Amino acid sequence: MSAQEKSTTSELPSDSQSPHGQTLSDPELSPPEVPSQPAPSIAAPSPFRPALLVIDVQEDFCPPNGALAVPDARAIIPVVNALLALPFAFTAATLDSHPPTHVSFAANHAGAAPFASTATLANPANPAETYATRLWPVHCVAGTPGHALARGLDAARVARVVCKGADPRVEMYSAFRAPLRAPPLASAVSGLAAALRAHAVTDVYVVGLAGDYCVRASALDSAEEGWRTYVVEEAVRSVGGEEGWKGVRAELGEKGVRVVSVDGPELGWVRERAVD
Repeated sequence: MSAQEKSTTSELPSDSQSPHGQTLSDPELSPPEVPSQPAPSIAAPSPFRPALLVIDVQEDFCPPNGALAVPDARAIIPVVNALLALPFAFTAATLDSHPPTHVSFAANHAGAAPFASTATLANPANPAETYATRLWPVHCVAGTPGHALARGLDAARVARVVCKGADPRVEMYSAFRAPLRAPPLASAVSGLAAALRAHAVTDVYVVGLAGDYCVRASALDSAEEGWRTYVVEEAVRSVGGEEGWKGVRAELGEKGVRVVSVDGPELGWVRERAVD
């Protein structure tokens, strides 16, 4: 995949099977009911057109065999499926989608070790703009089994898949763009913001993996783009476990992102919403 290739979006088939061919009616994978009570005690904002973003729920991020397995990651799948069944105006799932030469892989840096090493990256269009990034095991390489949406995720309810991280020169945790602003790198802008605006979305709900990296970055960028933004806590797991999530949770609140519960009023607004 070349450095000039842009992140892309694609429609998913609407069949009743997961990407791995397992029927979604498998009782082990059936989602729990999202509580229908209590009714929201706070009125929904108006207008209210919510979107659900499912961030990087992929095989390589899931135990037991994922190359970069997030602790307890598979536990969120039934919760995410229950949320996907609600009447959101738009749903999207992201895929970390790297080439083998990606700059975030420790294997591509002499002497580096996954998790322990970092690298300083520069904006290819402006070498003065730099940022540090943690280095990882090779993961989510496009076309490999680990790149696929996780077994059991109700992919039939996802309207669009957004691939990110295809440019080998930069890290891209966010579903929206790489952390470059001066100028933004065209090959590391996903097009998700345009899709949300095309669907007249007003509120963005974020779930997925990992809470302390890609969920965090996606929620912060969503808020920066101007959407009311929520992270559904039960549908998130973090590389750093509960301790890693605790600090991120506080940061999100400070920056205008609301961390909410599946049985809170913010999800009640979605349940009560008329289907488009």
